[in-house]
Amino acid sequence: MPNNRRVERVASLIKREISQMVVLDIKDDRVGAGMVSVTDVDVSGDLQHAKVFVSIYGTDEAKAETMEGLKAATGFVRSELGQRLGLRRTPEIIFKEDLGMERGTKVLSLINQLSQERVEKGLTDEFFEAEAGTEATALGDPAAPEEEPEDELEDGPEDEQE
Repeated sequence: MPNNRRVERVASLIKREISQMVVLDIKDDRVGAGMVSVTDVDVSGDLQHAKVFVSIYGTDEAKAETMEGLKAATGFVRSELGQRLGLRRTPEIIFKEDLGMERGTKVLSLINQLSQERVEKGLTDEFFEAEAGTEATALGDPAAPEEEPEDELEDGPEDEQE
C-alpha cells in the first residue's frame, strides 16, 4: 500500500506535468479559449485515479469550451503522463473545474456591497467601536482616554496641606 508521502509526490508531479502539457503540448484550440491553470491534483490512495482541478479565466462559453477540450484530451494527457512519469499504472485522469476563486470573488463583492450600503445609510458599528474603546482602556492603552473620578479632581494638593 503506497504511503501518504508517495501519493503527495505523485500528485505534485502530475500537477507539474499537466501544467506543462496545457501550455505546450495540447494542440486543441478549445483548451486555449480560456486562460487555464492547474490549481490542484487529488490522487487516490491506490494511485489509480487523479482528479485534476483547473481554474479557467474567461466567459462562461470559454470555460465550457475549455472543459470540453480538456476532456477530449484526457487520453493524450494520460498516455503522456505514463511516458513522462514512468509509473507502473498511470492514473485515470478526471478534469474538474475549480470554482474556489469565483466563490471567493463573489463573497468579497457581497461584503463590499454591504459595507457600501452601510456607508450610504450612515450606519456605523457603534457596538464594535464601544467594544474597542473599553478594550483599549482595560489594556492600559496610553492613547485611550482615561476616566478620572470627579471627587479626585475637586480635591487637589492644596486641600491635603490644610
